[in-house]
Amino acid sequence: MLRLGRREFDTHEPVIMAIVNRTPDSFYDQGATFLDQPALDRVGQAVAEGAAIIDIGGVKAGPGAHVDAAEEARRTVGFVAEVRRRHPDVVISVDTWRHEVGEAVCEAGADVLNDAWGGVDPKLAEVAARYGAGLVCTHAGGVEPRTRPHRIAYEDVMADILRVTVGLAERAAALGVPRESIMIDPGHDFGKNTRHSLEATRRLAEMADTGWPVLVSLSNKDFVGESLDKPVKERLLGTLATTAVSAWLGAQVYRVHEVAETRQVLEMVAAIQGHRPPAVARRGLA
Repeated sequence: MLRLGRREFDTHEPVIMAIVNRTPDSFYDQGATFLDQPALDRVGQAVAEGAAIIDIGGVKAGPGAHVDAAEEARRTVGFVAEVRRRHPDVVISVDTWRHEVGEAVCEAGADVLNDAWGGVDPKLAEVAARYGAGLVCTHAGGVEPRTRPHRIAYEDVMADILRVTVGLAERAAALGVPRESIMIDPGHDFGKNTRHSLEATRRLAEMADTGWPVLVSLSNKDFVGESLDKPVKERLLGTLATTAVSAWLGAQVYRVHEVAETRQVLEMVAAIQGHRPPAVARRGLA
């Protein structure tokens, strides 16, 4: 059972986490949800399309203009409070690696801290424990936040992913983060080249076998683009194919830009697996 905020999710229940970037320079939408009203509209649309989690980020993941903790908090804290007011039952996640920001957004009503940079600030897990918030434990290859890997190498990339993410998850649980609210993430593209991310995908079952719920953040990423030689705006089909494979191999939470399309893919995979009945069953019966 995965428990986040007011919501509980069964083991085989896929969970969609919709991305809402409060940045002027996000790689996917170039700041389309930087202003409050477009961002709130995006939240409403994502919830209507089936997102259970809204993931709010105040800093672009890649290199770019410097954003200090105060500015990151300015972009996210008030917005978290307003999303909580408008959508009391939605799970609110904040993508941050800084404990100061984590503290402020939890005070404002956030349910999950999405630490995409692999515990670079160890105090973030302490904040999650103090507030009873969920935590995403990610493999980022030890690189500094907002930097790209250069000729990074692993003897066995999945072994390193398991060592880091399970280690972070166990530490978080020991600090007091509820075990049922901890997720592990292989960190596609973070501290990895394309071959590493592809291998992490095809070996995803090894992460699922740990018993920790697996979150994947695949949406329109560079490993999809390089695999197909496609620019950002033409990576949806590759993303959905990777989503289907990840679902089959045991991932549970999916951080995405395109909610409706992802939902259809996940429901189809669940139907094939036998975890979800067909929405309609008339063929051969009428």
